[in-house]
Amino acid sequence: MKGDAAPSGEGAAPEVLVLAKVVARLRSEFADLEGIVASTAVVERAKGVLMAREGVSADAAYQVLLDHAGERGRTLLEESWITLGQVASRPPHGTGRPTSPRTAPETVRTQKDPVPSGFSRGLYLVDRSDAGAALRPLLARIAEGLATAHDGNDISELLRTVLGRAVGVDAVMIYSLTSAGSLELTGRAGIDEALAEQWGHVPPLTGVAALEAIAGRRALWLEDPAEDARRYLLIGNPPDRWPSRAWLPVPGDGPPKAAIGFLRTQPGPFPADIRALLRRAAQLCTGPLGWPGQARDSGEAADAAGVESVQRILDALDGPAVLLTPLRSEEGEVEDYRIDAAAPESVDVAGRRGKELVGRRILETYPTVAGTPLWDGYLDTLTTGTRYAGEPFTYEEVASGVPRQSVYSVRASRLADHLVVSWVRHDTSEREERRLADLQRLGNLGWAGWNLATDTITWSDQVYTIFDRDPREGPMTLEELPRHILSDDLPKLGLAVQRLLGEGEPIDQPFRLTTAIGVRYVRIVAEARTDADGTPVEVHGFFQDLSAQRGAELALLESERAVLLQRGMLQAERALAARLQDTLLPIPEQFLQLAGLRVDVAYIPADSGINVSGDWYSAIELPDKSALFVVGDVAGHGLAAVGTMAQLRFTTKGMTVTGSPLPDVLRRLNTLLLHTAPDPSTGATATMVMGRYQPWDRRLTWVRAGHLPPLLIRGDRAEFLEQPQGTLLGAAFDASYAQAVIDLMPGDHLLLYTDGLVEDPSEDIDVGLDRLAATTLRLIREGRGDTLARTLASMRPGNRDDICVLELHVPNDDQ
Repeated sequence: MKGDAAPSGEGAAPEVLVLAKVVARLRSEFADLEGIVASTAVVERAKGVLMAREGVSADAAYQVLLDHAGERGRTLLEESWITLGQVASRPPHGTGRPTSPRTAPETVRTQKDPVPSGFSRGLYLVDRSDAGAALRPLLARIAEGLATAHDGNDISELLRTVLGRAVGVDAVMIYSLTSAGSLELTGRAGIDEALAEQWGHVPPLTGVAALEAIAGRRALWLEDPAEDARRYLLIGNPPDRWPSRAWLPVPGDGPPKAAIGFLRTQPGPFPADIRALLRRAAQLCTGPLGWPGQARDSGEAADAAGVESVQRILDALDGPAVLLTPLRSEEGEVEDYRIDAAAPESVDVAGRRGKELVGRRILETYPTVAGTPLWDGYLDTLTTGTRYAGEPFTYEEVASGVPRQSVYSVRASRLADHLVVSWVRHDTSEREERRLADLQRLGNLGWAGWNLATDTITWSDQVYTIFDRDPREGPMTLEELPRHILSDDLPKLGLAVQRLLGEGEPIDQPFRLTTAIGVRYVRIVAEARTDADGTPVEVHGFFQDLSAQRGAELALLESERAVLLQRGMLQAERALAARLQDTLLPIPEQFLQLAGLRVDVAYIPADSGINVSGDWYSAIELPDKSALFVVGDVAGHGLAAVGTMAQLRFTTKGMTVTGSPLPDVLRRLNTLLLHTAPDPSTGATATMVMGRYQPWDRRLTWVRAGHLPPLLIRGDRAEFLEQPQGTLLGAAFDASYAQAVIDLMPGDHLLLYTDGLVEDPSEDIDVGLDRLAATTLRLIREGRGDTLARTLASMRPGNRDDICVLELHVPNDDQ
């Protein structure tokens, strides 16, 4: 690739003349590409033959064709046709029983294998020693057949014939992508006419495996019919006709334009070597199906192809490396270097990584390197071709405003008019290891890796802690893992392992692990690195112990369940208490006429809580035609309060009906509460006000037990009655009670009420009593005395306690 500016002519610098010669040579080598644009498929087929015969890569096969053409004085097209002709003249393979490509004994599973599906290490190990040799005969037969194939049906039949007995392929389908995004069936074998007509055209729908393989540029391995049917539209009648199937995109000079489906009547997963075989078979079909793009016909195209080749090499490197192109001034001096290719682990000061660096300049990514011995070493290597291997040096960079020094060793080699530069950072190991150890400890996670080519498993120290495993035993193998996992979690984890190790899909899967100290909740997050064929060759990820988090979630869930249970019990208790209260204490819808008095009753429950309490009233006629009026308040809420209320209400009625004096009734009620409580220190207590009204002389005899005084409204005055002695019921054994007497007059109103009508936690009780007196007097003056109890009860917004009001009105003589 050229620099930004390069002088020409007689005054050109020697290095510029060298550059011109290199460009001229590259143009000469690629000149024969101009005449073969229309015959690319022939060249691709010849490359496929060499790939299968020699076991080399596509780039190497192409180079072989070029070399042979140059040695024999032929064009590239002529050499390609001759190569294909030699293949066609060879005797066909397959006269005997096909050789199974699976030769490694450790990859074969028997029916006696107790390891669950997905947890057999042999399914995924990559045998690099002789796997290629086992596959070459089948690939060679495919390459030979492709040389004479005319259309998609020929290719499908070829693939089914070659792969049928060897790997169990019973049917092959080839779909091509149209400009509208739909799929057209362009090749089939083992598919009947009705099915081909039904699936001949597939619109761009979701759930189409072939379309997803093309769009995602990855192979799809459908090996679980039940699970696959939920994700994809399965071809077949019935759909489980082929319990395992694979859809592979056909690689091309750009996005894939076709996909090949291999359908098997054999159930179960595709082994690793069979997957590699099918991928190579799809690659061989690149020429006939991949529609490679037009070749460029200039020196720039040749140079760009060289850069692309270098980028493909760098993509496979683990360490940092870049390809630099010098940028020269008008005088021919190197002013800077441009990064034209970069390995994935190459990082600059700003944190840009890999291909994000392509197109940027060295002085932009590493600004302080100019004028250093490293810069001089670059220039010397570019000029003389001598390999540069610098001594470790300290490089200072500024990150987030903080200077940071690092020690590097850099190497540089010339490639045409480029530099290939790689480096190693020395000073980060100890610091990064310490940070990594702290991260694993604080996050309770540990990293793990598995090289499928060497069957090497690596664990960090924290993984041993998570698995409660002695480091001297080494990492756990895949076959050991199911013995430590809860059986309920095995199926999902097994499918995740299959996706990871079989298809290269990243996973994030929780599972439960049994250890000596109990069950742990673990999360695995992992991804796979694949080779050029798309076969996973290395897996890395981490395990995270989520037991503490899960324990907190379970505790929270248990707490929520307890709250819901308690809420249900409270609601049931409330419903029962409400029914009991309605049964025991019916509230009349209108006023009562009793012993010549007009009686108004009101009851309003509290706004919050269980809304059922021990507030109660009683208004009954006694045998002597007098009337008994009672208002009481049992401490607490719920069934216990309702039960105590019922006990007091019925006992009071019974004793007064038999003619007991009112103070004696209170004394006996006090004794009843004290003796019926399971624990006297926490027994029930209650307040009560009780009066006996004699209509013949309008006399009211009344007593109280810790209750608020009745309110009397007579004329224009409202005053509280002077209270007789009376202690809270259930408070003390030696309680004493006295009675008071008052003669009522026509027009009088007398209020008996519970504390919910006047109490407010933010104020003194006297304030509430004064407010009640003023409000009651105002309502009577306004002519609202007929519903005095109900009106007063309804005027208490946001009442925190229950309200019970009993209003006695002595009618005027004319009423």
